[in-house]
Amino acid sequence: MTYPVDMTIRPDVSAHFDPATNTISYIVKDPASDHCAIIDSVMDIDYAAGRITYDHADRLIQEVQDRGLTLDWIIETHVHADHLSAAPYIQDKLGGKIGVGAKILVVQDTFGKIFNEGTEFQRDGSQFDALFEDGDRYTIGEMEAFAMFTPGHTPACMVHVIGDAAFVGDTLFMPDGGSARADFPGGDAGTLYDSIQKVLTLPDKMRLFMCHDYGPNGRNIQWETTVGEEKAHNIHVGAGKTREEFIKFRTERDATLDMPKLIIPSLQVNMRAGEVPKDKDGNPMLKVPVNGL
Repeated sequence: MTYPVDMTIRPDVSAHFDPATNTISYIVKDPASDHCAIIDSVMDIDYAAGRITYDHADRLIQEVQDRGLTLDWIIETHVHADHLSAAPYIQDKLGGKIGVGAKILVVQDTFGKIFNEGTEFQRDGSQFDALFEDGDRYTIGEMEAFAMFTPGHTPACMVHVIGDAAFVGDTLFMPDGGSARADFPGGDAGTLYDSIQKVLTLPDKMRLFMCHDYGPNGRNIQWETTVGEEKAHNIHVGAGKTREEFIKFRTERDATLDMPKLIIPSLQVNMRAGEVPKDKDGNPMLKVPVNGL
């Protein structure tokens, strides 16, 4: 597929780092208008206390309001397993449409079974306002964006390209961070390698914005690089590393990793577009499957 890249448009990108989950959320503004999108928002949870708060989301909301912006889109690059989305909370305050990749249906079916969800849990993606297919276009003010299907970390991962900026979710990390795991249900190391190679066909000067950074080797947290830097220096896929080398490394590495500490609440919430599930009496309630993950 040929993607409609336009490097002449340079969106204004404001990054917000959440140290509790090492997640970076973004406000992406159209340079020609006062319209914007929010990408990969975070809802705060004290897991031990069973308490949800919205400090991180409130900072995003406050910035949008202070700058007098209109929110067009709330984008999820994928169904995150390490933090909870604040999409419906932000939508209630600012409006905008919630969008995710169309393969959310695969994720909903997989984890609907794992969490033993009943028939009241719709597995058709209807919790979201838009389901993106590979190459689908949408607008933020006057600025055109498009979604690029990049499965491997999860089956529903999308990279969102907006002018000269691409928001890669967990498809890539900073060059010294390499890549994300590929051992979640529906993930695949070979597929992830292929998706990364697709991203690396974008222009070398394309800015890439990460969803996570962990400060490897003690460096300061970073979230922006370029396609050219990733091609040359990414420790997992750069400098001509082969698909076979990547699969071997990624598979062996993933076998040593613990599950993310927030995977159980994150999946239940995020497959619902950020809504917390409720019990039969309407009370917010999360399940803990035994031997299910």
